Amino acid sequence: MVVVSALLIGVLYVLVNSFIPDRHRRPFNAVMVGGAGAAYLSGGGLGPWEFAITAVITCCAYRGLTSWTWIGIAWLVHTAADVAHHLHGNPIVPFAEHSSLGCAICDPVIALWAFAGGPGFRSTTPAALVRALRLRRRQAADR
Repeated sequence: MVVVSALLIGVLYVLVNSFIPDRHRRPFNAVMVGGAGAAYLSGGGLGPWEFAITAVITCCAYRGLTSWTWIGIAWLVHTAADVAHHLHGNPIVPFAEHSSLGCAICDPVIALWAFAGGPGFRSTTPAALVRALRLRRRQAADR
């Protein structure tokens, strides 16, 4: 049940964000992932590593203000932090034992959307996301 609900939350996040106008969507998501990076600071159980993880995600989020790729990277770093917290630290939501695991499942869904360029609502079908990822890969190869 954790897997299904986490995947649904990731898809819901993508769908809701797809309605944000294009010019605001990337900066909004950069701020969101920056905030998510600080989620464990109040007692995640990994000691000084909490600050290192937050610093890395904050740097990625800053770069994400102008690049969807960096937003995707930040979500994947947050996924790694979620896995570490699930295995060795405290859950992100203190009263929900598997919340870090759920977050680790949800975050890559958001990262894939970010790597596809954070497309709008009309472009969020699975086939459209695959086309967007392929297009971005071709554009990166041409540079």
